[in-house]
Amino acid sequence: MNLLEQTLGAIRAVDSEAAAGAKARLDSLTKPRGSLGDLEAIVSRYAAIRRDATGHFGGGALAVFVADHGVAEERVSAYPQAVTAEMLRNIARGGAAISVLARRLGYRLWLTDVGVAIDTRAEHLPGVIYRRIGAGTRNLASECAMSQEDARAALEAGIEIAHSAIADGATLIGIGEMGIANSTSAAALLAAFTGIEPARLVGRGTGVDDAGIERKIAVVERALKLHHATLTDPLVALAALGGFEIAAMAGVCLGSASKGVPTVVDGFIATAAATVAGRLCPHALDYMFFAHRSAEGGHALVLERLGVSPILDLGMRLGEGSGAALAMSVIEAALALYREMATFTTAGVSEKIE
Repeated sequence: MNLLEQTLGAIRAVDSEAAAGAKARLDSLTKPRGSLGDLEAIVSRYAAIRRDATGHFGGGALAVFVADHGVAEERVSAYPQAVTAEMLRNIARGGAAISVLARRLGYRLWLTDVGVAIDTRAEHLPGVIYRRIGAGTRNLASECAMSQEDARAALEAGIEIAHSAIADGATLIGIGEMGIANSTSAAALLAAFTGIEPARLVGRGTGVDDAGIERKIAVVERALKLHHATLTDPLVALAALGGFEIAAMAGVCLGSASKGVPTVVDGFIATAAATVAGRLCPHALDYMFFAHRSAEGGHALVLERLGVSPILDLGMRLGEGSGAALAMSVIEAALALYREMATFTTAGVSEKIE
């Protein structure tokens, strides 16, 4: 049995008893019951995922994967493909938004090249992990983006990064990405898995104009028609329409779930990865927090279709894991309240009159 199958087999239902224990403690804290709103639901879900009602927080990790896409040749991005490698350098050197947030919030950044067209290994970029599956995918609008073997390898790269982050002490892992044209790949996957029409899903990505939007929609429609017969199998669909970084993020979702650690899903592209993971193992979705409602494309429609509520709604559409980092800080704050607030008994505060 290989790593992917081992991981899928290790994912169990979350622990409802731990959630009930967390709810009981929340109700004992010096506040009106339910007055912390969604923060209380976050604590209970965290407890259920961790199978532990103590609310222990060991630290946060941000798993950011970078890769290129062959579909960029269809002119679906406002930026040239070279920007992927340029942003890899920028993130590594601390100048990108996710670099600032990781530094500010104290979360370790696991930055991994899983398939950038330009190989930067000789540049010795600080902190970059190289798990290159290839030098970018093929054009999903004219052939399969990758082989099933490469899709599996990318999934397993993400599983291994999750395991490494957890071994390093992380009890919360956010996922993010960088890759020119990856919003096209994400839209194609989400259309295939949700049945939402491409015209309602495709967004401006890096900022394409109206003609660019029409071109992206046409590319996604063409890809769905080309690969229609293979889209019922999630691994085959991932190979046909996905990207190395999308597969790796899906791997983190699975690897974290198998170890009882929650994943915080960033925006539109990360949600495509989460959806892949959920198709490979439905229980995996129970281990995810959705960070924010992205302003990109039809992200709100997808969240509604998945039946999930995001933690934040800030009009963001940057990617990189930036929304995940901010949502992780909210989860961390909720857990601190849970652990550190006094109870009515310990504080000598009178409870509600029944």
